[in-house]
Amino acid sequence: MTILPLGHSTLQFSLTTNSPFKTPQIFPFHQPIFSPKQPNQVSLQTHVVNAIKGSGYLSEISKAIDYEEQYRVAKSQVNRNGLDLEGYSIEGVSIGGHETCIIIPEFKCAFDIGRCPTRAIHQNFVFITHAHLDHIGGLPMYIGSRGLYNLKPPTVFVPPCIKDDVEKLLDVHESLGQVELNCELVALDVGETYEIRNDLVVRPFKTHHVIPSQGYVVYSIRKKLRKQYSHMNGKQIEKLKKSGVEITDTILAPEVAFTGDTTSDFMLDPLNADALRAKVLITEATFLDDSTSVEQARQHGHTHISELIENAQWIRNKTVLLTHFSSRYNIEDIHQAASRLQSKVSAKVVPLTKGFKSLYS
Repeated sequence: MTILPLGHSTLQFSLTTNSPFKTPQIFPFHQPIFSPKQPNQVSLQTHVVNAIKGSGYLSEISKAIDYEEQYRVAKSQVNRNGLDLEGYSIEGVSIGGHETCIIIPEFKCAFDIGRCPTRAIHQNFVFITHAHLDHIGGLPMYIGSRGLYNLKPPTVFVPPCIKDDVEKLLDVHESLGQVELNCELVALDVGETYEIRNDLVVRPFKTHHVIPSQGYVVYSIRKKLRKQYSHMNGKQIEKLKKSGVEITDTILAPEVAFTGDTTSDFMLDPLNADALRAKVLITEATFLDDSTSVEQARQHGHTHISELIENAQWIRNKTVLLTHFSSRYNIEDIHQAASRLQSKVSAKVVPLTKGFKSLYS
């Protein structure tokens, strides 16, 4: 029996003395390898091909290749990165106590970087919410990897109170590795605004964790014609514009909000209204059942899904992406909890389950 492995399929066939197909002697030792053909001599290669064609082996190999291609396509669909939410491809991983890194390629940014996913390396901006290792541990690797790939130094945003310590962290890694870790480290405080693109700005908002923390809202910048000019025609508006009159107002529209680790108290702060009306709210929901009480969740600076349900009336987002579940949960637990919140809000509720196992796996 001869077995030809082909990816995830296996093709088997037997060679017997009664079969019309015989094992060819590829390089007979009694003649040169490249012997000249005789006029009436049929090449050995033709004999072999005809023999294989006649045996049906090529059709079997073709079927196996087709199966392999079908498997590859199916696998790529299962492992497809990214969630398409409100026009944004949001990807990443967030497992409580292990790692969090949420990537939005449209903004060229990542929120937190507990480790250093390959996709994060190609993002120009990183927003750090707080200094726990599962949210900042991958920062030196991220900066160093961008240097390795000859990418421009990134811009890293941190709460002002940890900037000095982050600089020390990078200095230590530069000393240990004898490398340069080049980045623009920006201390961005709650209420301040930073332009990351000519049509995008970011503002931090206050969150409540066991150590200093903040979330971020990314806004799109839009121009809107002032109300007093809305009755004018195009020529009149153009004339005003040429005369130097400011005819538009600048509107900041909240697109995506990211909380990082926090209790649910952030939802009750009127100054955080933009986070709760952004198109997409990415928020933590570390605990999902009665094995951890709401009070215990709060003591650890985290949110229980029950609190999101209790405060559902404040959620004005179009989509809520739930993250940072405790590793104790499986995918079925997570989807069940998400459905409880879904029944209370008009927003689409989506759990980020990458890295979690199914009860049936």
